[in-house]
Formats: sequence, structure tokens, C-alpha cells
Amino acid sequence: MANYFMAQVKARPSFDEPEIIFTQAQASGAFEALENSKPRVKLSPGDLYVYVNAVDLRTETVSAQSLANKYPSATLSATYHGTQTYMIGARATYDHRDMEAASNYALALPAAQQYACQQGIFQQMRNGLLYGFNPANNEGLLNAQGAIVVSPPQDQFGNTTLQTYDSGDMALFFLNQVVNLRSGMFQSGGDINSRVVVISPQRVFLQLSDAAVVQLTSYQREGAGSMTTGGMIKDVMARDGSTFDWYFDDTLIGKGAGGTDAVILTIPEIKNPMLKGTVAQTNKFGSTMQPSMVAVNVMYADMVAPLEIPTPVPDGGITVIYELRVTAGWNLRPQGIYIIDMPY
Repeated sequence: MANYFMAQVKARPSFDEPEIIFTQAQASGAFEALENSKPRVKLSPGDLYVYVNAVDLRTETVSAQSLANKYPSATLSATYHGTQTYMIGARATYDHRDMEAASNYALALPAAQQYACQQGIFQQMRNGLLYGFNPANNEGLLNAQGAIVVSPPQDQFGNTTLQTYDSGDMALFFLNQVVNLRSGMFQSGGDINSRVVVISPQRVFLQLSDAAVVQLTSYQREGAGSMTTGGMIKDVMARDGSTFDWYFDDTLIGKGAGGTDAVILTIPEIKNPMLKGTVAQTNKFGSTMQPSMVAVNVMYADMVAPLEIPTPVPDGGITVIYELRVTAGWNLRPQGIYIIDMPY
């Protein structure tokens, strides 16, 4: 890692602005697709795999007016799932001369190198979350095994691309996917309020949240003339207490089938379906047994922030190594994630 701080030639008298123009990177919202919007910090630095147990239940009963001679029983089938961990690393190297040169630009070099290395590691985490480090192993949310892949059908005017699609039809398309998502996970009824999360490129997000105003027609449409597609979706879902949160990540551009933009629609964590006040609970096992994992998408890490290992170097400088062990993005419930191929 190099440090380039060229000599300055300035006219005097002059004024030096203390604020600095820093390069801005995209603040990815991809981690919002995880349970509680963050990785699970549970690993030890030497853990090479993560395993999760799963138990499936099938119960048979008999019903008759008289006592049966033989009763069937419940069948519990146990299995487990696993994924690899990966070490992400970066290095910062500088000496007192670099620090002196950086001070001419009013820059604190140790802090700048620290934040730069951390940013690189977090960006690599984002790549592992979405695409996996080894996609052939179904790593990454876009490679989730069993995930449902859909694309918008033609709207009522025959349009298929995002920029030409009817705004009201697009809102109904997303609402129908939310219905399919929630019903497939039994996330409806009672007091179950879902947190639905969408991760898409900015050009999809901004088009639907800011530009795609629901058109006026000969009949009254929800939000017609004043509300965008995104606003209509959020307003409709808010009526039952559910949320619809949109986040962006531009690396999803062109990652869908045939070069379309990939859009991730997911419920990051489930709520156990159990109706209050009901004695006969048909989900008694699933809603009562503990410890129960409610996560749909997870990513494990050994620390919240990368470990820093400073080491002096022979020529008088210092090297700081940054390390963080993580898994790739891991979908545990394929019925809880939809991949939408969005033609732009």
C-alpha cells in the first residue's frame, strides 16, 4: 500500500481550507438482508466451518369412535447444514516520513490507513454476502439453493423494462411477490408483522421510489397522481403493521439472468406463527421448542471490526495487518428469499 503526498507550491498570502475532499464509496445496504441487519459475531478466529442443526417433524395420528389397538407416532428427522469460513485481510504500511508528508495535507495518516483497510475488508464482506467466495458451493444470497427466481411479466400495455413499465402494475407485481413470500413462510394472520427488505441497484430503487408516479386513469388508483410505486407499496403494507424497506447496492447491476439487474426480496427473520388465545396450536412444536433459529439469511464473523496487528519493520516504519474471519452470505430458508430479474 503506497502513500503519495507530493510537494506543494502555493502562493502567499492565501487561505488553507482545513476540510478535505475525500473519495466517496457507495454505502451498501446489502447487510440489511441479514437477521437484525448485521452479521452474527459468534466465530472463534480459528473456526473453519459453521454448522447448523435442523429437525423436521412428521406426526401421524388416528381418530375413531372407539379405542384403537395401535397408535402411530411422531417421526423426528435430524440433519445439519454447513458452510466454510474465510479470512479477509489487508495491510497498512507507513513510517514517520509518510506521516510528515501527509501532515502537509492536514491528514492523519494512521487513521486514514486504518479506515481504508477496514473499508476494503467490509467491501469484500459485501461481495461474499451477495455472491459468495466460492459460488459453486451455493454461497451468497444470489446463489441460494432453492431460492425462487421471478421476473415482471408484461404490463397491461405490453411493456417489460423498468423505465417503460406501468407504475401501478409494477407496484402490484411487488405486492404479489410479497404475498407469495409471506404465505410461503406462514408469515400472516394474528399479530405477525413482517419486515420485508429489498436490495437493488440505485437505478431501480430511485426509479420506483422517486420517479415512477402512479398514473391517473379513468378509474381511481391507489396513490394515483401523487404517490410513487415505492410509496404505494409501503403505504399498503403499513396497514397491517408490516414494513417494506428498500436499500441499494450497485454491484447488482447486470447480475440477473440475461444481463438484467438483480433485485433481492427477502424477509430476514421469521416470527413463529402462533395465534394468541388459541388452545389448539397447530404449530405447537415449531413455536415452542427452543432454542429456535428465526434467521432466514445469516453471515457469521469472529469480530465486529477487523483485528489490528501492528508490527515494526526493519527500516523504521510500521506495518498494521487487519484480519476478519467471516462466512459467505448463507440463506437458511429458501422460501424466504426471492431473486427478481429486472430488465432496466
